[in-house]
Amino acid sequence: MQITETNANGLKREFKVVIPADKLQDQVDSRLKELAERIRMPGFRPGKVPLQLLKQRYEKSVMGEVLEKSVQEGSSQLMTERNLRPAGQPKVEIVKFETGQDLEFSVALEVIPEITPVDFKTISLQRTVVDVPEAEIEESLGRLAKRQRKAEPAADDYAAQSGDVAVIDFVGRVGGKEFEGGKAEDFHLELGSGMFIPGFEDQLIGLKKGDKRVVKVTFPAEYGNKELAGKDAEFDVTAKEIRTHQDTPLDDEMAKAMGVDDLATLRKRVREQIERDYGMAARSRLKRVLLDMLADKHDFTLPESLVDAEFEAIWRQIEADIKAERLDDEDKGKSEDQLKSEYRDIAKRRVKLGLLLSEVGRANNIRVPNEDLTRAVINEARRYPGQEKQVIDYYQKSPDALNQLRAPIYEDKVIDFILEMAQVSERRATPEEFRKEGEEAA
Repeated sequence: MQITETNANGLKREFKVVIPADKLQDQVDSRLKELAERIRMPGFRPGKVPLQLLKQRYEKSVMGEVLEKSVQEGSSQLMTERNLRPAGQPKVEIVKFETGQDLEFSVALEVIPEITPVDFKTISLQRTVVDVPEAEIEESLGRLAKRQRKAEPAADDYAAQSGDVAVIDFVGRVGGKEFEGGKAEDFHLELGSGMFIPGFEDQLIGLKKGDKRVVKVTFPAEYGNKELAGKDAEFDVTAKEIRTHQDTPLDDEMAKAMGVDDLATLRKRVREQIERDYGMAARSRLKRVLLDMLADKHDFTLPESLVDAEFEAIWRQIEADIKAERLDDEDKGKSEDQLKSEYRDIAKRRVKLGLLLSEVGRANNIRVPNEDLTRAVINEARRYPGQEKQVIDYYQKSPDALNQLRAPIYEDKVIDFILEMAQVSERRATPEEFRKEGEEAA
């Protein structure tokens, strides 16, 4: 096989690869001999079909197989011999081939640039540690107790207030006609929850057991059902019962109802969870600062193909957001050219950091253990109760989907590796200070 570099411009490389005709023919003959051992033809015993007859019938198709295999193997050998690391899928084209002649094909690609990471020991960062006050622990316990409380029937003459539960029958009409989904019996509605159409729950304040009311509302213009959106409606409502919430005391019994031994254990777990939540938020901020530093400290040529692919993915989402009228406020009013320029810069940053982190991981032999990937698959499956097996099967059969789960795990391991070498100090902060810092950084 003869390899000739025909172009080297920046990260772009082009090669001409020539495979001699005699080598191709040797592969064809070898393949035909393999076929002769198992092909059955009338008039010949198994394995005794003349090679010349096989050539007449099968040489053309076998040559197609040989050409495909030769191109694949030749491209792979090219990458190995020239120590090339493609930034994307190489473009391979057959330039010339005729029976009995050499095969000539071209390979065009972009390569991964040479990347020299900075000395991570020179990076200084500050990690925030939040001191969780007892008041926040108690607030969290209070919310847990609130979720544990029960709604008990009130006296018949009790007038419903916001926060109470009204057990109601209702029938809704638009234009005097009942509509689908507008009727229910023994419906438990917490007043003030915002579960129903705006204005509906407010009109039930003061309702007593046995009362009947006509509730008049207007469906929001953006209501999901277009047939009802923006239309006036009336609901005949009958109160079957009014229920008031009974506070659940913060004691060992409440803790046991939540599956722990006592209140002290529950309080400990609540504290640990709050500390974990702050810790995850603090790490996220630290990671963001680190990535900003890494982006600023490194400058290397980016493969255009990777930048183009990343930008196209981003822009498809932006176009979808524009169409759905959910564009970020800061992007509203900007021209398309301005948006494209800004988001292309974002694409460049993502590609730069992706290549940098990949190089750090490669150079330091960082891997994602199978148990971490398995855990990620199981966590993803838990998001779909009742469909866990289907989700797990999907990831087992889809390498691309599995790589999408692997990528963030790999990135975090590389980040952890860098943080271990960086100079990371700690500063303590109150929850208020921590939240204020987050708002200022947003």
